[in-house]
Amino acid sequence: MLDDTLKTQLQTYLGMLRQPIRLIATLDNSANATEMRGLLEQIASLSDKVSFDASGEDARKPSFVIAREGETEGVRFAAIPMGHEFTSLVLALLWTGGHPPKVEPEVIEQIKALDGDFSFEVYMSLSCHNCPDVVQATALMAILNPKVKTTVIDGALFQDEVNGRNIMAVPTTYLNGEPFGSGRMTVEEFLAKLDTGAVAREAAKLDKKAPFDVLIVGGGPAGASAAIYAARKGIRTGIVAERFGGQVMDTLGIENFVSVKETEGPKLVAALEEHVRSYDVDIINLQRAESLKRDELIEIKLESGATLKSKTVIIATGARWKELNVPGEREYRGKGVAYCPHCDGPLFKGKNVAVIGGGNSGVEAAIDLAGIVGHVTLIEYDTKLRADAVLQNKLFSLPNVTVVINAQTTEVTGADKVNGLIYKDRATGLDHKLELEGVFVQIGLLPNTDWLKGTVELSKFGEIKVDSHGQTSLPGVFAAGDVTTVPYKQIIIAMGEGSKASLGAFDYLIRQ
Repeated sequence: MLDDTLKTQLQTYLGMLRQPIRLIATLDNSANATEMRGLLEQIASLSDKVSFDASGEDARKPSFVIAREGETEGVRFAAIPMGHEFTSLVLALLWTGGHPPKVEPEVIEQIKALDGDFSFEVYMSLSCHNCPDVVQATALMAILNPKVKTTVIDGALFQDEVNGRNIMAVPTTYLNGEPFGSGRMTVEEFLAKLDTGAVAREAAKLDKKAPFDVLIVGGGPAGASAAIYAARKGIRTGIVAERFGGQVMDTLGIENFVSVKETEGPKLVAALEEHVRSYDVDIINLQRAESLKRDELIEIKLESGATLKSKTVIIATGARWKELNVPGEREYRGKGVAYCPHCDGPLFKGKNVAVIGGGNSGVEAAIDLAGIVGHVTLIEYDTKLRADAVLQNKLFSLPNVTVVINAQTTEVTGADKVNGLIYKDRATGLDHKLELEGVFVQIGLLPNTDWLKGTVELSKFGEIKVDSHGQTSLPGVFAAGDVTTVPYKQIIIAMGEGSKASLGAFDYLIRQ
């Protein structure tokens, strides 16, 4: 189960345990149970502080609990947590064994102060790079607060349960048997929803902050590079963002970042955040900007009610997935309509799905899904695919892929969940119906500028117009990255533009 390298790494981690822990398994005669037993026995063999016990009793088989010595409750995995979830397993072992989590003290205190009965069920897939944040957040809460219970469920392992609840996207979180959240969430986001007074308390704290010299709105590659360049000038720098990393967190494979041959989005974001935090930058997370106005200072009002002030502002709010805007898309989002093939693909094993979009993202999605699902139909509006030739060659070599060009998707159909798609042949005007169970939308990006209309000049596509220094139409307000008119939406370009906008803002400051 674990190769020699993983064994060595895990043995090193288990050496950090401060107290004994138990792995209590509930098993049956299935092959998955045999595999789970093998993993748990291997883990137990690597440390005298870990014991294995196969006498557990739970409705989900196979599953196991990580519990403190003398206890029977803890974080439950109805999964064999390898792949992206191996880190979640290691952290759950360490935290249960008394190793302190790398979390701010106030967050730990907020978790411990939660009052009530909280039973989380987290549905994930082992190939989902968004799921570990949710798994680790709920696991940490369960370990620190006995009033919180967490069960992590591999949707591919418990397919009947997933089908019964119509779960067609991961991560999906239930609280006390009711839907609680869908998509990536950090522990801070969980606490904001569970602790209803947290938003008001945080807003009051933010209102008291002194004005910044440079305030960056957005925490993606452009925002991170802008913050580093500003902080290195020795000026008061802040970042306010919904989440650090932005859209890069949803990117799995990155193979064109110069000097780094191959990486993944979450790994790059972790490195970016570590770099930013090495400077004196005030990082303000879980905050969405609502409006911008200029008075003596530039004011950014947040949806939480707080207002931040700064001498200059750099807008780096990036972009989001573009929607089809057809009947059925929003109704069946999370019930067959998806935007992340890496995350949600395993839930459609053996089923028929469609991918909308013939650019690189769409063709890559179709290629990935073809190895999991029964059949993929790729639908492209244009008369030809727009993806790179190497990707098209791979796509057309796959036996379970059909490509439909010159087609306009007009409706997603369903009954409780997706059951089909209607597209119009643009050459003949005839409608065609496809029977399928999943629709993956990959048609490009929209700039996150809704909150800026009437404030700075935007292009007809909603992008912020900037000059050669990143300056917008409003003095003292700069912009960078995918949110701007700068062509070619690439991570490395966003970083360069963020640095340029930061230098532009500094130049503006010293000339005032």
